[in-house]
Amino acid sequence: MLREIVDIISEGKREVENLLKEDTKKFETVEIVGEYNEEKLTNRFISGDNIYIMNALLKGNGCTSMKEKIDLIYIDPPFLSKADYNSKIVLPLDDELVTIENFAYSDTWKEGDISYLKMLYKRLLLMRELLSDRGSIYLHLDWHVVHYAKVLMDEIFGEDMFLNEIIWSYKSGGVSKKYFSRKHDTILLYSKTKDYIFNAQKEKSYNRGFKPYRFKGVSEYEDEMGWYTLVNMKDVWNIDMVGRTSSERVGYGTQKPEKLLERIILASSDEDSIVADFFAGSGTTAVVAEKYNRKWILSDLGYTSLQTTKKRLMDIESEGFIHEKIEEFSVPKGGKLKIHSIDKKSFEFDTKIISINLEGYEIDIDNIPIEEKYKDILYKVMLKDSLALIDIISIDPDYDGKIFRSRWQSKRDRESYKIPDKIELELLKKPKRSIGIKIIDVFGFESEYIIEV
Repeated sequence: MLREIVDIISEGKREVENLLKEDTKKFETVEIVGEYNEEKLTNRFISGDNIYIMNALLKGNGCTSMKEKIDLIYIDPPFLSKADYNSKIVLPLDDELVTIENFAYSDTWKEGDISYLKMLYKRLLLMRELLSDRGSIYLHLDWHVVHYAKVLMDEIFGEDMFLNEIIWSYKSGGVSKKYFSRKHDTILLYSKTKDYIFNAQKEKSYNRGFKPYRFKGVSEYEDEMGWYTLVNMKDVWNIDMVGRTSSERVGYGTQKPEKLLERIILASSDEDSIVADFFAGSGTTAVVAEKYNRKWILSDLGYTSLQTTKKRLMDIESEGFIHEKIEEFSVPKGGKLKIHSIDKKSFEFDTKIISINLEGYEIDIDNIPIEEKYKDILYKVMLKDSLALIDIISIDPDYDGKIFRSRWQSKRDRESYKIPDKIELELLKKPKRSIGIKIIDVFGFESEYIIEV
């Protein structure tokens, strides 16, 4: 493998050099969620292959270049696990909840280790160019390939820029009788320069016997376990996974806990820093970054990633973001929304109430890429309450047919697993307006509609 790594490095450098000479693929703004201020840096979710996205970010692509502007990059790429991952979809049926599985992404590679490391090396080269001089990068992997990734990181960032090999230890189901159970991931931390952001985090260190030391000048505290002091955090982190009963759980197979990202973001960025994650997955990085007043850029190739991230941002009442896509990226076309009626009621002060009453949502179940055993469930749900198949619905009250500006949005309720069947909009009076409706169904498929009122 050592000889192959030399080839991976030399070939990767050539490919990135050639990529940087090419014209960049264009960004297309698909949707603006919430308020948008052109003078203010706005959070961004970019759909598409991240190698082209990072190339475009470096060059600006009609916007401000992100070269050396990002203070923190966290990536949780595929682990070379040679497995397929599904997202879980919960649907209501006959006063019960049923679960079906939908393909999310594949972690299999034609040439195994070689093709995986080729993919990773090129992207890490571009990430280094995006990092600010005070920036750092966290690469999250596990036992499958982290030993090879460490060699690549040393080559790209320099051995002297290595800061930590962080062990994330957790409990999970399943044990082995043939070797010690594998219950940790490894996170490699490197900085861009020696002048990097690091805000030391504190953790409890329990006294021996849980009794007070009473050392002069040492602050001690007591909790239900006993006496402890606060010390700078070690590089072994015991943080629970997102378990089956966790309130964080969103049904995305490789979801990482907010506590993990909280520790990383607080340690290696400041308020108003830009944080990036180019393998966005379930969107935990964006959720935590926004909670702590950081700006974020996320990208992912999978359309279920945007769907999951968008719902999580709605839960925390996000200030909004721009959804962009790289050219050639497309989302499968969704089903057909059926509207029962549209009611209008005018009031004084130039306002009008428009009520949109939804009837149902039809999909072609035979074209949904799920196992046959789930299709019968889908037929039954569509007959009973087809609106349960809509995951997110957004409204642009003045849609121009180009960029969808979401001013109202709702998602399936966590208790009923349904969207509201009646939408009421209070709008300024106009002689005529085009109202845009964007639907994302439970499979991540999208469709748009325009109604004239």
